[in-house]
Amino acid sequence: MTEARTPDLRVISLGAGVQSTTLILMAARGEFDVMPDCAIFADTQWEPKAVYEHLDWLEREVGHIIPIYRVTKGNIRQACLESKNGKRFAALPFHVRNLDGKSGMLRRQCTREYKIEPINRKIRELLGFKPGERITKTVEQWFGISVDEAVRMRDSRYPWAINRYPLIEKRMSRWDCVLWLQRNGYPVPMKSACIGCPFHDDRYWRDMRDNRPEEWADAVDFDRQIRTGLRGVLNEAYLHRSLVPLDQVDLSTDRDYGQLDLFEMECEGMCGV
Repeated sequence: MTEARTPDLRVISLGAGVQSTTLILMAARGEFDVMPDCAIFADTQWEPKAVYEHLDWLEREVGHIIPIYRVTKGNIRQACLESKNGKRFAALPFHVRNLDGKSGMLRRQCTREYKIEPINRKIRELLGFKPGERITKTVEQWFGISVDEAVRMRDSRYPWAINRYPLIEKRMSRWDCVLWLQRNGYPVPMKSACIGCPFHDDRYWRDMRDNRPEEWADAVDFDRQIRTGLRGVLNEAYLHRSLVPLDQVDLSTDRDYGQLDLFEMECEGMCGV
């Protein structure tokens, strides 16, 4: 039997939410069998202010143990709206009305182009390979997926990468992560996702409306601007499954439109963790 090859690089894909925060803090405390070499945060430049503040704190807390790199393709909000002038954009999973009159979602390209590809470019740089050059080393990529989201686990599509899920190895749920953070005196971060992500559930939208008015106004304005004119999008687009303008959605109960947390559909494990 061939022995498993020791990775040349171990990388945490850092979202700066509850699970990936727990993952990097546990790693920095030596609670896994090996220490990752670094963590990489892919910035869409449209995360909530609290996410950036938490990332700043993480860098101060563990950056001297596990270096944290920030990478970006650019501002996803701006690129989306510029598509109204004919420019190509990485499609967000906006809600649209299908031919049967029911709500559907557009094909999602944003995770790949704004999360996966920038992280892969940084990995290539850290390994010493130029763009387009074949990667001949092995990378072990750690994801902050917990047991309650195990459906999001995937084998890597890249021959040079091995996906690892340390929280699942320890049988930890998201709630276990929250308890671990509290038990060790660490702050519990908010969910890491773009302000105007169509995967948000009603509870998240309601919290944004009631507690983060500037971000709510930003999301409402974005929702209004995406309605028509996006390149390649024929139907009216919405951030909410109800196909109602965001500031008109009844968010008083989670049952009104069945707008659930849809992050399990983001199977790459890059968002919401």
